[in-house]
Amino acid sequence: MTVAVVLFTQDLRLHDNPALHAACAEADQVVPLFVTDPAIAAAGFDAPNRLAFLAGCLADLDTALRRAGSALLVRHGDTAEQTARLAAELDATAVHLAAGVSGYARRREQRLRHALGDRLRVHEGSLTAVPPGAVTPAGRDHYAVFTPYHRAWQQVRRRTPLPAPRAVATPTGLRGTDVEAAEPTAARLPEPGESAARRAWRHWHSGQYADLHDDLAADGTSHLSPYLHFGCLSANELVQLAERRGGPGADAFVRQLVWRDFHHQVLAARPAAAHADYRTRNDSWRTDADELAAWQQGRTGFPIIDAGMRQLAETGWMHNRARLLTASFLAKSLYLDWRFGARHFLAHLVDGDLANNQLNWQWVAGTGTDTRPNRVLNPLAQADRYDPDGAYVRRWVPELAELPGREIHRPWRARRRPADYPDPLIDPDSTGHRLREARGLTGGQ
Repeated sequence: MTVAVVLFTQDLRLHDNPALHAACAEADQVVPLFVTDPAIAAAGFDAPNRLAFLAGCLADLDTALRRAGSALLVRHGDTAEQTARLAAELDATAVHLAAGVSGYARRREQRLRHALGDRLRVHEGSLTAVPPGAVTPAGRDHYAVFTPYHRAWQQVRRRTPLPAPRAVATPTGLRGTDVEAAEPTAARLPEPGESAARRAWRHWHSGQYADLHDDLAADGTSHLSPYLHFGCLSANELVQLAERRGGPGADAFVRQLVWRDFHHQVLAARPAAAHADYRTRNDSWRTDADELAAWQQGRTGFPIIDAGMRQLAETGWMHNRARLLTASFLAKSLYLDWRFGARHFLAHLVDGDLANNQLNWQWVAGTGTDTRPNRVLNPLAQADRYDPDGAYVRRWVPELAELPGREIHRPWRARRRPADYPDPLIDPDSTGHRLREARGLTGGQ
């Protein structure tokens, strides 16, 4: 009787799970394992919103496994130590694991390899549609620019999505620990787990995504990012489901999934980009605790920026266009270090993915992969374009709700200014002035 362990990490699903599929195919019995590792907390990545969502995802995974005749074993401690100990207890012939790209994931894999030797089976292409390193430019280990990566990505033949196992035989008598409940900071989080993720995909209409994904008030995005982060949905399967739907909306959605793969292959090649400039500009960032606090609290005096920051605090999520605007305001208009912003986002986002978060922040800050590093997003012009009637701001900045139309984006010009809303943090007519001064730039935005 052979036994294999499946170490779940960011692949909390039964459908299209290469590690689980391989274990079920190779062994007579399979033990699904998840380890709650205190190293996550020590590194500062134990955000309450993600912990609360994770607990729900694990409960849903356990329910699905029980329907298949198994159950999820949860242990607490160092992931490599706990996994190796369980493998020894069971005399396991193999431990299956999805490959990760972060520094933590790589260290975990190295330690597991040291403890288990060739019994460790690492499966690529579980967390992304195309595995990092599957496509590379001549003479380099990764693509540094998105467009050529996108072209190469489109030529890759992707594997057929794997079905969920109908039955998973598991040894009896194993004991685990309960997952500690976490109290989220957000008032409302999405429903967690693979079951909710698959329902969300079925019910989301992608047809107008190409036209609406930047419309702040319409909120036509998929809201699938938390499920992708925790692997409740397979990026590989999701790409193929979208391609099957077809149309401009589905094509635009797949392009966003390619961006996700792009960032993962960058971080896989340059793990230090999680905390250091991917392309140094020799910036001397400003430090201003009051301005940073005003940005974090949604009290900058720029309604479109404040709306995004308040949406983040309230829901643990932020519209993609608002993420770009709030990040540009911090890094380009206030000229504060992008790491302050990235850290704040990771403290609140349910979908706080290290590769996407850090590299999107660097793209905006001009230290990442953007080919136009001096790009500044003017919050007023962007508000007029992507929230023309002010509906998004009205939803999240209610003290301005009485201001009509586009007037809501410039409350300092209103005849009756709201007494409880702050003045603009900086001159509204020069939102990129600090960037220009710091880099000696001239000209408009």
